[in-house]
Amino acid sequence: MSFASPFESPTSKPGCGSIVLSVLPPDKPVLAKVFYQYPLKLVAPCPLPPPAQTDGSANPSLIHTVYLLTYGGGIVAGDAINLEVSLNSGTRLVLLTQGSTKIFKTLNPSMSSTQSMHVRLGHDSALVYLPDPVQPFAQTTFSQSQVYHLTKGGGSLCVCDWVTSGRSASGEHWDIYEYRSRNEVWATEGREQARLLLRDSVVLDKHGRTDMQLASRMGEHSAFGTLIIRGPTFDSLARHFRDEFEALPRIGGREWGDVVRPELTHSERRRVERQD
Repeated sequence: MSFASPFESPTSKPGCGSIVLSVLPPDKPVLAKVFYQYPLKLVAPCPLPPPAQTDGSANPSLIHTVYLLTYGGGIVAGDAINLEVSLNSGTRLVLLTQGSTKIFKTLNPSMSSTQSMHVRLGHDSALVYLPDPVQPFAQTTFSQSQVYHLTKGGGSLCVCDWVTSGRSASGEHWDIYEYRSRNEVWATEGREQARLLLRDSVVLDKHGRTDMQLASRMGEHSAFGTLIIRGPTFDSLARHFRDEFEALPRIGGREWGDVVRPELTHSERRRVERQD
């Protein structure tokens, strides 16, 4: 004899998660929703005021932090992680991890582990996504995608997407089957109007289109990454990186026979002092 369950059937799928950050009237940012399903885990500590407002001023704007974790410390072959993030206007969110995202060995190169994240940012919202690097073990296949939708072109982003060569202490050096990562930034004007601002796609394949192994193509490089900075919230940070890039020495920037070195600019002196 069977009985009908009085409870609704679960609609969530393994590895799914959701974060919604909204504003509680009049102006208090709150985590309206934090949901996750095994093997994904989300940890949200108490929000903190910005450093400039630690003096206890009235109604400081709060910055929320959420840690992205996986049970077991990594992603097993065949696992699929899917995270939806929504930031309402005027909110701030920092997404971090508590260690590298480990990708465990697969018995079949065609069995891929996947991870995807879709983020919607409202006007004057800001997201900092600075995870520890992905660490694919030897004989792994991994694919991930991050898609960011900026409502009416607003919102600010600071995103770092990077991967290491594996477990160097165990002698691994890009001994993977395949690693794929794609980042997209869209400006959305409505439900159906969207304009692509940026698409960055990285494919690291064991053989590629040649017979040269990936480890040989990467040489001594043990990490590869992409940094995306956009929006008024991170203007000063973006300016810093532009200045650093302009200060890098370039071929043809000076004559090899020059005996007298040109005087360094203020920014160049600061750069030399930091490196020393």
